[in-house]
Amino acid sequence: MSEGTTGHIPAHLPPQSSTSGLEVVPAGCSGHKGDFGEQFVRALAAAANLDASRRDLDRVGVDWQLGYLGRAGTLQFPSIDVQVKFWSKPSGCADAWHYPLKIKNYNWLAGRDWQLPRFLFLVIAPDDPQLWTDVTDDRFLLRHAAYWASFHGCDPVPPKDSTLTVHVPKANLLTVKELNGLFSESFREMLVTP
Repeated sequence: MSEGTTGHIPAHLPPQSSTSGLEVVPAGCSGHKGDFGEQFVRALAAAANLDASRRDLDRVGVDWQLGYLGRAGTLQFPSIDVQVKFWSKPSGCADAWHYPLKIKNYNWLAGRDWQLPRFLFLVIAPDDPQLWTDVTDDRFLLRHAAYWASFHGCDPVPPKDSTLTVHVPKANLLTVKELNGLFSESFREMLVTP
């Protein structure tokens, strides 16, 4: 892209230096991977016609609460809670990703003692932010994909280690159809009712 097509703004800005001669990290570099993961999920939620709200403080492991009006004759205003993790160096086997999740985060997802169903959304993306998107005049592509996992049938674990490797099935590719399927009664029935 030439400067003429960017309004005389250089297509790539050089790193800035502080008065001490050290390179200054541009604003927004810290934590932007997690933010991309969350916005990836937000884009899917918009395509699925879901309401998405963020908590002001992340004190209980919920990045997004997703919901919709519900259909006539069904539970009104069903919602789910979602914890999003960004991963740029994925590993696993043919059937599942093997993600090292902090015990604290796992315990915020595991078990049945929640009012709303909770899910882990694992966003797999390139390490290089310049490869996260591909934009032309007829498409906006996000790389690569997101997968979901439910730990409702699992018990929380004591914090003897800092992380626990969880298996996120590769069959659980997060699409608009799959996202809508997470509102099914089967997940709600697994939770304790008041």
